[in-house]
Amino acid sequence: MRQSLENMYSQLGISPEVLSFGQETEEELKQRFARIDETVEYNQMKVIRAMQENRVSDIHFQGTTGYGYNDLGRDTLEKVYASVFHTEAALVRPQLTCGTHALAVALSANLRPGDELLSPVGKPYDTLEEVIGIRPSAGSLAEYGITYRQVDLLPDGGFDYEGIRKAVNSRTKLVTIQRSKGYQTRPTLSVERIGELIRFIKSIRSDIICMVDNCYGEFVEQREPSEAGADLCVGSLIKNPGGGLAPIGGYIVGKTSFVEQAAYRLTSPGLGKEVGASLGISGSFYQGLFLAPSVVGGALKGAIFAANLYERLGFPVTPNGSESRHDIIQAVTLGTPEAVIAFCRGIQAAAPVDSYVTPEPWAMPGYDSDVIMAAGAFVQGSSIELSADAPIKPPYAVYFQGGLTWYHAKLGILSSLQKLAEAGIVSLKDKR
Repeated sequence: MRQSLENMYSQLGISPEVLSFGQETEEELKQRFARIDETVEYNQMKVIRAMQENRVSDIHFQGTTGYGYNDLGRDTLEKVYASVFHTEAALVRPQLTCGTHALAVALSANLRPGDELLSPVGKPYDTLEEVIGIRPSAGSLAEYGITYRQVDLLPDGGFDYEGIRKAVNSRTKLVTIQRSKGYQTRPTLSVERIGELIRFIKSIRSDIICMVDNCYGEFVEQREPSEAGADLCVGSLIKNPGGGLAPIGGYIVGKTSFVEQAAYRLTSPGLGKEVGASLGISGSFYQGLFLAPSVVGGALKGAIFAANLYERLGFPVTPNGSESRHDIIQAVTLGTPEAVIAFCRGIQAAAPVDSYVTPEPWAMPGYDSDVIMAAGAFVQGSSIELSADAPIKPPYAVYFQGGLTWYHAKLGILSSLQKLAEAGIVSLKDKR
């Protein structure tokens, strides 16, 4: 059995040396993987309970067209999401085209000219810079007279509470908290730490809206930020909660008044949640959510495997190989453009789709440097599927995430190491 498995990996381009190095790493992770399985089981039960409570039936998988009035499947799915995230309301729509779009809708819906937006966790993800107007862009919040203020994290990754207190003023309307690291090597925020930050902000002014960019974090823990005081949580369905089946979409969950404002911004004033056809993809949304806890568990195992494997090779990794996990992203600082490109080409070579394609850096819209992206996905841009991407700029860190199954994530990491070894960037001699 072991020999046949080694032969299969060999057919996929993985040398015996790389496979053996990976197996040694995996052997040390069994206890951590067992704890992940416990979280998967809890979250699986949570999703099933939410579907049962809202009496999900096959009638909810039917689609609507045109205006989408009285779309029972759409409306019930939003009740399911509200149950899963323990919120008053939810907006879950294919018309939310991506995570950046969902965040832009939530922000522009709940901010008005003269208001100020505050980020107490440093710079937001690159694509939000143009949404906010940090980098000038047509239609940005800045063009509508909404100002922005930022408080960086302390060098140790802690919150600068004194700086935050000074930054909050009479114009501060909304605080945005990015859970995941984006293209940074800072720690991802746990739900517990997010809750601490929200309580601090609310102690300064209780009327400030606290919104969490929850991308890449759903189902990694047993609680979501909405259970720790967040007024709004926002994410993408082609990341964690779509379970790899959602072909498009995003969600906004939270307090009814703020979610309704988002609905009016997404469609139009006076229409809000009443319109928006589901176009026959509701079944994928339901089934993807059902699968999401186990899919996220597999991706999380892949991230931990990557951290431990590359840490053994001497590369800085964030999070490190032993610390707790709060999203599915693994950052590996490789130090050179050549290493970043080789890593991404290894991920691409392990894909079920477009494995023969060679990824190259390019000037991708929304970013301030060339970016390389590797993803052979069933859904374009689906980063719950095996993928890796990196800006081609110092410190030359690559960001790995996803894998619809643990075994695919494992293959991707082994393939990335194979490419680095073939390029002479790493050597496995004396590393075992």
